[in-house]
Amino acid sequence: MRILFLRKGGPAMPAEHHTTLTPDTPVRYLKGVGPKTAERFEKLGIVTLADLLCHYPRRYIDFSRPYSIAEAPPDTECVVKAEVFAKPAGRILPGGRRMERITAGDDVSSLEITWFNNPYATQKLELGQEYYFEGIVTGGMLRRQMVNPQVRTAAQITAAPFEAVYPQTEGLSSTVIAKCIRQLLPHAELLPDPLPEEMLKKYRLLSKADAVRAIHCPATEEEAFAARRRLIYEELLVLQLGIGRMKNRGSASTGAPMQRLDPAPFWASLPFSPTGAQRRAVDEILTDLSGSTSMNRLLQGDVGSGKTLVAAAAIWACIRSGYQAALLAPTEILAAQHAENLNRMLAPFGMRVALLTGGMKAAARRTTLAAIRSDEADLVVGTHAILSEGVEFARLGLAVVDEQHRFGVRQRGMLAEKAANPHLLVMSATPIPRTLGLLIYGDLDISILDELPPGRKPVKTRCITGKKRRDLYGFLDREIGAGRQVYIVCPAIEDTPDGGLNAVKSYYEDIAKALLPDRRVGLMHGKLKPKEKAAVMDDFKAGRLDALVSTTVIEVGVDVPNATVMVIENAERYGLSALHQLRGRVGRGAAESWCFLVSDNTAESVQKRLKFLCSTSDGFAVAQFDLETRGPGDFFGSRQHGLPTLQIADLMNDTRTLHAAQAEAAALLAADPLLEAPEHSLLAAQVEQMFTKAGAMN
Repeated sequence: MRILFLRKGGPAMPAEHHTTLTPDTPVRYLKGVGPKTAERFEKLGIVTLADLLCHYPRRYIDFSRPYSIAEAPPDTECVVKAEVFAKPAGRILPGGRRMERITAGDDVSSLEITWFNNPYATQKLELGQEYYFEGIVTGGMLRRQMVNPQVRTAAQITAAPFEAVYPQTEGLSSTVIAKCIRQLLPHAELLPDPLPEEMLKKYRLLSKADAVRAIHCPATEEEAFAARRRLIYEELLVLQLGIGRMKNRGSASTGAPMQRLDPAPFWASLPFSPTGAQRRAVDEILTDLSGSTSMNRLLQGDVGSGKTLVAAAAIWACIRSGYQAALLAPTEILAAQHAENLNRMLAPFGMRVALLTGGMKAAARRTTLAAIRSDEADLVVGTHAILSEGVEFARLGLAVVDEQHRFGVRQRGMLAEKAANPHLLVMSATPIPRTLGLLIYGDLDISILDELPPGRKPVKTRCITGKKRRDLYGFLDREIGAGRQVYIVCPAIEDTPDGGLNAVKSYYEDIAKALLPDRRVGLMHGKLKPKEKAAVMDDFKAGRLDALVSTTVIEVGVDVPNATVMVIENAERYGLSALHQLRGRVGRGAAESWCFLVSDNTAESVQKRLKFLCSTSDGFAVAQFDLETRGPGDFFGSRQHGLPTLQIADLMNDTRTLHAAQAEAAALLAADPLLEAPEHSLLAAQVEQMFTKAGAMN
């Protein structure tokens, strides 16, 4: 495909780009796009012409179904069809702003339309002619108004009834993006079509070029639907192929073969009985450990369901079989807590636990590294420090990753590289509906803990406004007086310019200490040094502090059974799953526990979310609601799960397409595991590109 684009100004096009543009040609060589606009495009992830063609609209403005002026919904973006009645001269307002105005109408009503600082807005509008105006209609029925609308003629709408609206960024509007994309649409064949011809026929799908043209400029709703269906199928197929290849890669022969052990001695050593769900999960893990291929298992359970105990049983079995184990935790606080708890469970069997964190002194680190290398440490518990160079295991047989949503596929791979195909157990307290779990963690088998240990009481959750804060602190003071402890969580460390968020530092001084003057209040946030964090947490766990003002540093896994109240300021700033995690920090002892969601945000969507959390303690219900109301993009950022962010597919609503793509991917990989056949080369390239972009293939 040879295309000649002429552009004025900007850098000279390299010789190889003079007449031929390819999908990989930088977007800056497109007519009208210079270096500055290219930088703005890059903020949207658009670097090449292929990226630009695949920057799909998030919605459309439908000019083909206009409202009459009287029927136009108030305060809502809509299209109104009206005739221009009058064109008064423009005028200059106080302060120098220029205002242009027309009066338009239909058989029933009139509409006053105003433009600011746009002297050309009315020039092309002719008296007595009908136009389509797109904007927000305000005012009462007698005097309806619209400000700065888009205007289209009947001829323009016949040619393009739907106008695409694109995700945009500062300095780069949807209109500019659309103009650039329209330049490229005649050359949509630039994009290679990764789907084989027989697949297009099997599912009655458009070609890639036709789908791209139709998604950007559909002539009908049906055409837009057909384009979306094709592009969603392709995206989900590529995603499933990538996940399937990772699963195949992980199912290599294990370098740590083990005999099937009976967990009875481990259960007998505990001062309590495990739940049925814990026993089932351990049996599944022990079966995996005694298999010929490496275990790749996700242990998923709600807050407080006892995942650590299941991990301890797996680690016990690994060490009993003559291998070392490693547990990777997301924070130093949690790593230290795990080391303490696991040492308590494993020490009776003579098993040695070592802690490795970034904040250790050099001498202590050297000693620990030597113990790991010489097989004197049976279990190594640590943070990302375990992934660093210089950490060498004598016989690593099992790697356990806690809070999987904090680590991507790449980090799991780095840990697995510390030995020849060790077994892998990843744990998550972020409940995910099972269908979605099979997609997001498609390279893992799944065990679910769906029972809470006996004696755990649901935490009572209440939503209040800041006006009730003084009453709330009276309650906190009474709880502390009864020998309990409380958490207070704020969303920011420092004060924000708009003053809209409670920041831990000022809140600690101005509110917590002021309203709890006779109590011992501690401060915890991410900018403290590891030693300082550990000291504060030790003081809180030992009961030397009554209240802890903190950021979400304490979200994951921190276990203080005496803490009975969780206060979350600016609760509207968190997703429901994050709020549920924070709530799980209390209710870990026998006493009744409370969670207070403090928010002055009166938006209906916010109130609906917070009230839902007050109504249930079921983490899976919370996750489902969060996904449905906020969407997977917010629930799973690529930073969280290490898999690609989807451009057009919706994991909640495209489940039928997802199942078709899963089945097709499984069949393709069964026949061609490495996608080496010539007809699959473009699919293999798409998979590599998608996963490399997300850092999941590194």
